[in-house]
Order: sequence, then structure tokens, then C-alpha cells
Amino acid sequence: MIQNLPPVESLLDLARSAGDAILQIYETDFAVQSKSDQSPLTAADMASHRIIDQGLRSLTPDIPILSEESSTVPFAERRQWQRYWLVDPLDGTKEFVKRNGEFTVNIALVEGHTPVLGVVHVPVKDLVYYGAKDRGAWRKAAHADAVPIRVCPQRRDPVQVAGSRSHAGESLQNFLRRLGPHEIVSMGSSLKLCLVADGTADLYPRLGPTSEWDTGAAQAVVEAAGGRVTDTELHPLSYNTKESLLNPHFLVFGDTSVDWASYLAND
Repeated sequence: MIQNLPPVESLLDLARSAGDAILQIYETDFAVQSKSDQSPLTAADMASHRIIDQGLRSLTPDIPILSEESSTVPFAERRQWQRYWLVDPLDGTKEFVKRNGEFTVNIALVEGHTPVLGVVHVPVKDLVYYGAKDRGAWRKAAHADAVPIRVCPQRRDPVQVAGSRSHAGESLQNFLRRLGPHEIVSMGSSLKLCLVADGTADLYPRLGPTSEWDTGAAQAVVEAAGGRVTDTELHPLSYNTKESLLNPHFLVFGDTSVDWASYLAND
């Protein structure tokens, strides 16, 4: 049971405030910079980061924060953390730059090495996915009641596969060829995991680079909705276990009776 946390509504309000700040910049002729890894950075990333950082420090002053935009906390320090906030202030900056609306605000609580609470807010749609361990998962549209969501428990034929608009490669193509009949549901950012969480997609194979803040919040939602997020050996994706904050390749799915890893043969 998750103890001593503010009401989830306060986290939803915080994510929405960050999303509003992002939208103010989205509607302008914003500049795009490049970080050291050549990934894009905009004023919207930083505006969202500042709002979430300040809000979480106010709500939970005793819980440390690891954000994409303040990720220089040395492992020697963060390895001591028993619980912490893991934040991507603007997940899908490439989608933001393309102005296709498929970007999110991600806030996760990690306990031990597992995300146990997650909020994924979609600013352009004023839509939020959220979930917590042992409590369930929900999707809430603007001015509407929250609706419980669950993964699809049995794979469909053809398999509904969530795919990236910005990332594709030979390993994924080989995986899909082995998978057999399937349909691609294209989406950006952590929304691909949310498509599995709400049963729209059966599977999301990510065979390319991501960082822990890209997945933590949505993983909590998927798992609260009855699904799994695993590495390619079907072990649960874990967090804050090493110096690097890069994830291994991973699979997101609802039907646990299928050996999804078998389609990765020889990759």
C-alpha cells in the first residue's frame, strides 16, 4: 500500500498546470535547442519542469525528485533513495516540435525499483491516464468523470500493435514479421504504453533507446490496469539500479499467456 501521499487529484492538477504552461509555448514560434545527446530541448520542457519540481517539493518535501531536466544526481546519492518522484516534464519533445499533439507530462512515484503510481497527462487533449499499484487505473477526459481502464486480456487477431511515429528500425521490423498478422496503431511518446493500458493495443514492443523517465509513469498505469512492462527476457522493467538511466529494450502487453519474447529470436 502506498502511504503518506497527497490526494491523486493534487497530482492531476499539477500535471495539468504543467500542461497549460506547455500549451502557452506550443502556440508560439518557439526555439529548439539540442542537448548533449542531440535530443531537442524547448522552453516548454523547462517551464513544465519548474512547475512540477516546485509543486512536488511543496506537496512532498521529504521525497527526492529525478527529472529529465535535472538528471545529474549521481548514482552514489540516488541509490540510497527508497522512494522518489521520476518526472519527464515533456515526453515526446520531437512530437511537440512537429506540432502533432502527441506529447505528454509524466509523473511517477518509484518505490524500491518499481513505479507504483503514475500520471500521464496529454495537454493538447486535456486527457489524463493515471493509476496506482493495487488501486486500479483510469482515463479522464476534460470535464468528464474518470473511467476505469483495463488491458485487453487476450490478444486479438490481427494483433493490435502500438508503434512509434519517430522511431523504427530493423529489429522491430523483424519482430513484426515473426509476429504475423498485425495492425499498427501509430502514436508518439508514452501514449503507446497507455494504448495498451486501456485495451486499444495488445502490444507495444520498444526495441530502441529510452530513458527511465520516459516509461515510469506509464508503466505504473499499465501495471495498475493489469498489464506488464518487461525487458526482452520478460523480467519487469526496474528503475534506479545502475549509473545509467537508459532502459533496456522492452515489451508492453496485456495477454500474459503469450510468450511475446519468442518473436525476438536472433535479435
